[in-house]
Amino acid sequence: MKKLKYIFIATLFLAASCSNFEEINTNPDKSTTAKPDMLASNTLVKTFKLSNSSPDVYVQITVFNHHVTKLGSSPEPGQYYWSYYPYGSFGNYKYLTDLKDMIKFSDGSVSQSSYQGLALFLKAWYGFSATLDMGDIPYSEAGMAEDGITKPIYDKQADVFQYILDDLKQAEAYFAEGATLGGDIMYGGNADKWRKLCNAMQLKVIQTMSKKVTPDQKARFAAIVNGGHLMSSYDDDFKLVYTENVNATFPFFNANNQRLDQAPSTLAVETLKNNNDYRLFYFADPAQAEIDGGLTESDFDAYVGAPYELDPNTLSINGDNGMYSLVNIRYTQFRDNDPLLYFTYAEQCFIIAEAIEEGWVTGNAQEYYENGVKAQLSYYMNLPHTAGLVHGMEITQSYIDNYFTGEAAYKTSGTKQDRLKQILTQRWLIDFFQPNSSYYPQFLRTGYPQYILNPATNLNEDNSTVFPKRWKYPTSELTTNPENYQKAIDSQYNGVDNTMGLPWYLQ
Repeated sequence: MKKLKYIFIATLFLAASCSNFEEINTNPDKSTTAKPDMLASNTLVKTFKLSNSSPDVYVQITVFNHHVTKLGSSPEPGQYYWSYYPYGSFGNYKYLTDLKDMIKFSDGSVSQSSYQGLALFLKAWYGFSATLDMGDIPYSEAGMAEDGITKPIYDKQADVFQYILDDLKQAEAYFAEGATLGGDIMYGGNADKWRKLCNAMQLKVIQTMSKKVTPDQKARFAAIVNGGHLMSSYDDDFKLVYTENVNATFPFFNANNQRLDQAPSTLAVETLKNNNDYRLFYFADPAQAEIDGGLTESDFDAYVGAPYELDPNTLSINGDNGMYSLVNIRYTQFRDNDPLLYFTYAEQCFIIAEAIEEGWVTGNAQEYYENGVKAQLSYYMNLPHTAGLVHGMEITQSYIDNYFTGEAAYKTSGTKQDRLKQILTQRWLIDFFQPNSSYYPQFLRTGYPQYILNPATNLNEDNSTVFPKRWKYPTSELTTNPENYQKAIDSQYNGVDNTMGLPWYLQ
């Protein structure tokens, strides 16, 4: 959901990585012959690489999820439920033309089916982001300007969800033919991993529309779970990897000055503390004031989150006094630091655990919950460049095996809501210092995690006492597609295009 990264979060820039960075950045428009692998890699780079022009303009990521809180004197709009750009976007749709060309140039090749699968997957990815941003959107007629459709209709959100599911299902069938995908910077050409991702994404889409889900869609969810061709470990995670190549460097590398403005939030820190979760020591450094007071860096109590709902000027004053923890200095030390995680095996586990608790599918919710947590803990245990930088609190296999005690133990004797809160909180923790946003598919849908809203600092200009439910349509639609735009506004939001209209999937 690329636009979310500009709307709800300020983005962290980075360079995409693969074995040949120059190749993936080759502009096919400058070549006399466009190759499908070049179009594939170029589109993947543009879709999943977040970039700014310089480390000097670094701004934090995932503030809207309250993973990280800015301590500087200027407010981060995403932290306060607003944005510099309070509009949705159809920007990624411009890549649909490249994807059509990719398929055309792959005609007759052994990899044609995988290119067809990639095109459908990416259209579904773009559409899912856009519909959660805004509501009804063009989808069935999107990317058809070359066919003479320059003013596409806005499909109803219910139809958009179904189109997305159908495209993901067909994409999975294409990838099931097993052809290697050339130009693949995400999975190295492995069609089977793409196939698993297509199945997992169907689960996410169906669950996101849980308030409106039909019996047929629930049955489809169960069939995918029972079919077995899903992600099986964190090795299947959909991620963008950094390398030591200067052109593919983790953007927070050598950015210690920017780090001094970043703190984990109270919600993140207290959640990790309550679960005795060693990820705290991977995410954060201790608060200097607590160390000066005699605590050690391996003491949970030495870590203090910043209250994200306070005025940023207050946070700046207190932050300068060392009252709060900062993000771990390890994020600044290595070019090949943590990958960007766009969809994980752990999230798949939590999606299924929630579905079991809701009665959509039979199974052991506790097992899925524990497998999801174990996967994320194992992921951090096996990250490079953590030795000596996690405050003597390394995640080990023994620690993982004994994690599920106290608050972290699955609440089998509690209420369903107790268990759903556990599942959804662990799902939210995946996104610490990551580009994904759980705001739409999780928070607005379920209320978890339980964010604090302070009307005095809430920047939602339409209503400072509530969380925004959507973003406005791009202003360009007023001139390029005004008739269909107005029909969409009238039919959904009584003619008012603002953040308070309730999209179909939340009704």
